[in-house]
Amino acid sequence: MGRRSRKRGGGQEEPQAGSEPAAGSTASGSRRAEPRASRRARLEEAPRPPWAPVPLTEICILGGAVLLVVGLLGSGQSRGLLLGFGFALVFLATIELALREHLAGYRSHSVLVGGCAAALVLGLTALLTGLPRPALVALAVIVFALVFTVMRSIFKNRAGGMSWRA
Repeated sequence: MGRRSRKRGGGQEEPQAGSEPAAGSTASGSRRAEPRASRRARLEEAPRPPWAPVPLTEICILGGAVLLVVGLLGSGQSRGLLLGFGFALVFLATIELALREHLAGYRSHSVLVGGCAAALVLGLTALLTGLPRPALVALAVIVFALVFTVMRSIFKNRAGGMSWRA
């Protein structure tokens, strides 16, 4: 005799082909038919950008990376300008992709968005005011906490109650 497979449900037999399923088995069959929201974000669910056929985000990240490498390896006065533009291009393309995915409920980027908002507020406040460092850090922590909380609740609403997806 062959080995029996270990199945859940005790001694229930599989319905034969062509026969009607038992009354208790319709519930499990309907569960399989309807796709349920999972923590695993599939590529088909990714939000499409308005410029969909053109991979503009990826081109910007590549262009920014090239500018960063040229700025790092180069010499002269244009070095800082290349590094600045390269960093800005990569940053803008990355934050655009993160916001698009986050607001569509595809993947959660609450920490990234909160950290970018805190860094932006910290940098601008440090440049424009003469606040001491502890006050700047406290302001950055408050901004991060607020933006993180808001972005997390937005994602939960858009992702069907899930707080994260990978």
